[in-house]
Amino acid sequence: MERTITLAHGSGGRLTSDLVREVFVATFADSAGQAMDDAAVLPAGEGRVALTTDAFVVKPRFFPGGDIGKLSICGTVNDLAVAGARPVALTTAFIIEEGVGIDELITIAASMATCAREAGVRLVAGDTKVVERGSGDGVYITTAGYGLVADGLQLSPTTLRPGDVLLVSGDVGRHEAAILLARGQISLAAPIVSDCGLLVATARAVLKAGGDGVRCLRDATRGGLATVLCEWAESSGCGLLVEDARVPVTASVSAVSELLGLDPLYLANEGRLVTAVAPERADAVEAALRALDPSAARIGRVSDAARSRVLCETGVGGRRVLDKLAGGQLPRIC
Repeated sequence: MERTITLAHGSGGRLTSDLVREVFVATFADSAGQAMDDAAVLPAGEGRVALTTDAFVVKPRFFPGGDIGKLSICGTVNDLAVAGARPVALTTAFIIEEGVGIDELITIAASMATCAREAGVRLVAGDTKVVERGSGDGVYITTAGYGLVADGLQLSPTTLRPGDVLLVSGDVGRHEAAILLARGQISLAAPIVSDCGLLVATARAVLKAGGDGVRCLRDATRGGLATVLCEWAESSGCGLLVEDARVPVTASVSAVSELLGLDPLYLANEGRLVTAVAPERADAVEAALRALDPSAARIGRVSDAARSRVLCETGVGGRRVLDKLAGGQLPRIC
């Protein structure tokens, strides 16, 4: 078998079969629980079905704290988890550029399989396509996820009420900062590792501790923490107030952001959950989050302001408006 991808690997013939068998079937066997095919028949179970789909084009494909394979599983599983779903199964498709090494594909697939096992989900179906050299950028991955949501669970920013407490599950900004430095385009070095990780246990802990006091959950990916809060304010019609000093940011991320003129509140995360909780459940949820990550914090509240916007109290006693990003700070971060 050729050790780099050729167009023949996408022909649907013998080389395609060899590629799928060596890279995907062999690597995903334990995670799939059965042979992968073009379609999977899954039990519906009780409750409601949650479906999500995502695509991953991160550059570079390997970065401190993860790679495109791990990212593809975490991103999809996390979308299910913050919807209140129990993730059940995933499908995946690879778009591979001619010339990519097969050993690299095996490494990426192994990363996916490891992460899927950790999440308790099965990889049940997939597809592979090959494009000409120069028509892609190595490897792109798409995924779809399936999960089950218990009857009666309703999570929506439209349920926000004045006094509700805002919490984040850990320090913010590390993923985008790690990607920025990994590209080697700027002469900065800092020990920043992406927070790329699963939120299944985190979401479960929030729901267990907060019960029906949990208003909504979100993973703060592109656009970061600030964008999630802006979307919540817009959906709920409520004002949100954030205390800048309470938002956890590591010293390294803070330093890189200051040097480059970036705002950590807008930097992407790949393993951070934001939640709004009724005030009487806030202490229990905060304790549950801090048991999983000591950097978790209570960062603000839903205010009784007449305008649906997000205000951030600064360290000098002033307030600034947090708005949605007018443009991306860094392309291809996930």
